[in-house]
Amino acid sequence: QVQLVESGGGLVHAGGSLRLSCAASGFTFSSHTINWYRQAPGKQRELVAGITSPGDSTNYADSVKGRFTISRDNAKNTVYLQINSLKPEDTAVYYCNAKTYYTNFWGQGTQVTVSS
Repeated sequence: QVQLVESGGGLVHAGGSLRLSCAASGFTFSSHTINWYRQAPGKQRELVAGITSPGDSTNYADSVKGRFTISRDNAKNTVYLQINSLKPEDTAVYYCNAKTYYTNFWGQGTQVTVSS
Protein backbone atom coordinates (compact mmCIF):
# COMPACT_ATOMS: atom_id res chain seq x y z
CA GLN A 1 0.00 0.00 0.00
CA VAL A 2 1.47 3.31 -1.11
CA GLN A 3 1.65 5.92 1.61
CA LEU A 4 3.07 9.41 1.87
CA VAL A 5 2.63 10.86 5.33
CA GLU A 6 3.47 14.50 5.94
CA SER A 7 4.16 15.89 9.37
CA GLY A 8 5.71 18.91 11.03
CA GLY A 9 3.18 21.57 10.20
CA GLY A 10 1.78 23.95 12.75
CA LEU A 11 1.15 27.53 13.79
CA VAL A 12 4.19 29.80 13.90
CA HIS A 13 4.89 33.50 14.03
CA ALA A 14 6.30 35.31 11.03
CA GLY A 15 10.05 34.89 10.91
CA GLY A 16 9.92 31.48 12.50
CA SER A 17 10.94 28.11 11.11
CA LEU A 18 9.47 24.69 10.58
CA ARG A 19 10.75 21.41 9.25
CA LEU A 20 8.22 19.34 7.35
CA SER A 21 8.75 15.63 6.86
CA CYS A 22 7.30 13.24 4.32
CA ALA A 23 7.62 9.56 5.17
CA ALA A 24 7.07 7.17 2.28
CA SER A 25 6.23 3.50 2.09
CA GLY A 26 4.87 0.96 -0.35
CA PHE A 27 6.96 1.93 -3.36
CA THR A 28 10.57 2.32 -4.46
CA PHE A 29 11.25 5.68 -2.87
CA SER A 30 14.78 6.04 -4.19
CA SER A 31 13.62 5.99 -7.81
CA HIS A 32 11.11 8.80 -7.40
CA THR A 33 11.41 12.54 -7.72
CA ILE A 34 9.84 14.08 -4.63
CA ASN A 35 8.09 17.42 -4.70
CA TRP A 36 6.51 19.65 -2.12
CA TYR A 37 3.42 21.55 -3.22
CA ARG A 38 1.27 23.93 -1.28
CA GLN A 39 -2.27 25.17 -1.59
CA ALA A 40 -3.55 28.28 0.11
CA PRO A 41 -7.29 28.91 0.55
CA GLY A 42 -8.85 29.99 -2.72
CA LYS A 43 -5.65 29.43 -4.68
CA GLN A 44 -4.32 26.77 -6.99
CA ARG A 45 -1.85 24.20 -5.76
CA GLU A 46 1.68 25.33 -6.55
CA LEU A 47 5.01 23.56 -6.69
CA VAL A 48 7.42 24.98 -4.13
CA ALA A 49 10.37 22.56 -4.18
CA GLY A 50 11.53 19.32 -5.75
CA ILE A 51 14.41 16.90 -5.47
CA THR A 52 15.38 14.22 -7.96
CA SER A 53 16.81 10.76 -7.43
CA PRO A 54 19.44 9.81 -8.17
CA GLY A 55 21.49 12.94 -8.20
CA ASP A 56 19.57 14.98 -5.63
CA SER A 57 19.14 17.88 -8.00
CA THR A 58 16.86 20.48 -6.43
CA ASN A 59 14.57 23.19 -7.71
CA TYR A 60 12.55 25.88 -5.96
CA ALA A 61 9.80 28.33 -6.72
CA ASP A 62 11.11 31.88 -6.91
CA SER A 63 8.93 32.85 -3.96
CA VAL A 64 10.75 30.46 -1.62
CA LYS A 65 14.33 30.52 -2.88
CA GLY A 66 16.76 31.20 -0.08
CA ARG A 67 14.20 30.32 2.61
CA PHE A 68 13.18 26.73 1.82
CA THR A 69 15.55 23.77 1.61
CA ILE A 70 14.49 20.34 0.40
CA SER A 71 16.50 17.24 1.22
CA ARG A 72 15.99 13.50 1.20
CA ASP A 73 17.22 10.48 3.10
CA ASN A 74 16.72 7.43 0.93
CA ALA A 75 17.78 5.12 3.77
CA LYS A 76 14.80 6.41 5.79
CA ASN A 77 12.43 6.85 2.83
CA THR A 78 11.90 10.40 4.00
CA VAL A 79 12.02 13.85 2.46
CA TYR A 80 12.33 17.04 4.45
CA LEU A 81 11.42 20.63 3.78
CA GLN A 82 13.19 23.12 6.00
CA ILE A 83 11.27 26.38 5.99
CA ASN A 84 12.93 29.48 7.43
CA SER A 85 11.92 33.12 7.65
CA LEU A 86 8.26 32.19 7.40
CA LYS A 87 5.86 34.78 6.02
CA PRO A 88 2.09 34.99 6.39
CA GLU A 89 1.82 34.27 2.67
CA ASP A 90 3.41 30.87 3.29
CA THR A 91 0.20 29.83 5.02
CA ALA A 92 -1.13 26.80 3.17
CA VAL A 93 -1.58 23.07 3.24
CA TYR A 94 1.71 21.51 2.19
CA TYR A 95 1.58 18.29 0.19
CA CYS A 96 4.24 15.72 -0.59
CA ASN A 97 4.27 14.25 -4.09
CA ALA A 98 6.30 11.32 -5.41
CA LYS A 99 6.52 10.76 -9.11
CA THR A 100 8.20 9.00 -11.98
CA TYR A 101 7.16 8.85 -15.60
CA TYR A 102 4.68 6.11 -14.66
CA THR A 103 3.60 6.98 -11.12
CA ASN A 104 2.24 9.97 -9.24
CA PHE A 105 1.54 9.64 -5.52
CA TRP A 106 0.22 12.23 -3.07
CA GLY A 107 0.10 12.61 0.67
CA GLN A 108 -2.79 14.02 2.66
CA GLY A 109 -1.07 17.29 3.49
CA THR A 110 0.01 19.16 6.58
CA GLN A 111 -1.22 22.62 7.53
CA VAL A 112 1.23 25.47 7.96
CA THR A 113 -0.18 28.68 9.41
CA VAL A 114 1.96 31.77 9.82
CA SER A 115 0.70 34.60 11.99
CA SER A 116 1.84 38.16 11.46
